[in-house]
Amino acid sequence: MTDRFRLTIGQLNATVGDLPGNAAKAREAWATAKEAGADMLALPEMFITGYQTQDLVLKPAFTEQAVAAIQGVGAACSDGPAIGIGGPWREGDKLYNAYWIFKDGKLVARILKHHLPFKQLFDELRLFDSGPISGPYPVGEARIGSPICEDSWYPDVAETLAETGAEILIVPNGSPYHREKLDLRMGHMVGRVVETGLPLVYVNLVGGQDDQLYDGASFVLNPGGRKVVQLPAFEEAITTVDFTRTDEGWQAEPGEMAKQPDAWEQDYHAMMLGLREYLRKSGFSKVVLGMSGGIDSALVATIAADAIGPENVRCVMLPSEYTSQASLDDAADCANRLGTRLDTVRIDGARDAVSDALAHLMEGTSPDTTEENIQSRLRGVMLMALSNKFGEMLLTTGNKSEVAVGYATIYGDMAGGYNPIKDLYKTRVFETCRWRNANRRPWMKGPEGEVIPPQIISKPPSAELRPDQKDEDSLPPYEVLDTILEGLVEKDLALKDLVEQGFDAETVRHVEKLLYISEWKRYQAAPGPRISTKAFWLDRRYPLVNRWRDEL
Repeated sequence: MTDRFRLTIGQLNATVGDLPGNAAKAREAWATAKEAGADMLALPEMFITGYQTQDLVLKPAFTEQAVAAIQGVGAACSDGPAIGIGGPWREGDKLYNAYWIFKDGKLVARILKHHLPFKQLFDELRLFDSGPISGPYPVGEARIGSPICEDSWYPDVAETLAETGAEILIVPNGSPYHREKLDLRMGHMVGRVVETGLPLVYVNLVGGQDDQLYDGASFVLNPGGRKVVQLPAFEEAITTVDFTRTDEGWQAEPGEMAKQPDAWEQDYHAMMLGLREYLRKSGFSKVVLGMSGGIDSALVATIAADAIGPENVRCVMLPSEYTSQASLDDAADCANRLGTRLDTVRIDGARDAVSDALAHLMEGTSPDTTEENIQSRLRGVMLMALSNKFGEMLLTTGNKSEVAVGYATIYGDMAGGYNPIKDLYKTRVFETCRWRNANRRPWMKGPEGEVIPPQIISKPPSAELRPDQKDEDSLPPYEVLDTILEGLVEKDLALKDLVEQGFDAETVRHVEKLLYISEWKRYQAAPGPRISTKAFWLDRRYPLVNRWRDEL
């Protein structure tokens, strides 16, 4: 009789801190695996706690309760398949990121993570202790090795497992999204398969946690590196894979092959899911945002409509005498196309009242950005009032270009709880709007068609805080600005590198200055979904006060 091993992959969405909810999800997935006749259910890394926990995992009470929840799942999952589930483990004064394997209600193995990531957005080296490289464990007819996430990015753990008798590699992951991440993961995993000659199962979390997105996209590779199973990106999925022992070792039978989205769809899905998850996990079901008639607020309104439905989105136009009729018309057109509510609150009276109150102190001065910022802050006050009164989370609408150079008013248009486009440069905002107008997917709750009016995409951007104002009055053209910012932020280039590329030296110096002096604003900015490898906050951490400037 041919040896077979049946594995159920649980690509599921855990919520940080929801120990009972995550445990219930694990038990439900195990029941599905049992019904499928599986030998084992594999769940992702740190599933019982959700991921990333950050310093929450350092609280002994939390860790104790998490361990108790895992043990409760293990005890409840008897008379059926084995279950592999991620969670913490404390031993003496050591704290580990562990993968627990139970069979028939009893603990079979506890694998400890060896390589602890500490670059980009990770802090595991500060939170956990490095465990020894664990050996394989038996499940049914197979011997399984489980490198935990980062352990699979280096050859040593997988090679040790292969040398000590592992026959199939099951890799539990909490691997966060960034653009083109699937290709990067695939390259590393193919490397492990080629080096060991073993099939590999990549099991990833899905869902959002604060600024991080977990895109799922789990897969199975056969020896030689051929992909035979691919689960969808950004969606929960449970699937069962059969392995057969051959003369060359275990081989997975071909299964689901979900099409993977291109970079534009990946980013849009990440931004939409990030907002949807942040609202759901924070307990919000509705949002409010300032709709200016410009492209950024139009895109945020569209993302919100796709995330929670147009009926749950309130757009508010807050005009002054500097607001053009075209902006009023464009805002109304966009809200109508989306099917969202649009309210209007004029700020003239409130601005005049503030100006009158300050007149005796500002007498003899000339109008400048101070008066412009008063308008922006009054808009923030009014939007926050609506947010408080109606329980609608206020969304901010600043793109990465503006966030980078501080082209936003602290406590004004930066006020709010979440920013869906925080990691999207302005030039990508334009292209993303065009992409959404041409594409609608089943996971979107907004309408089909050209939801963002073409005139919003084509007109010159303006804050409309003074007569005939344009963004390019204060900033280089966005095509120039974004390329310089990508050099400084994403690639850490020197000023001389950018000048050698043909950029004006004074322009480069000016952009670098704006980038550094705006750090304090970013420190107070709303969170937003990470879609690049250099998102502001955990990926890129700079001092608020910084006297250093590059030299040419």
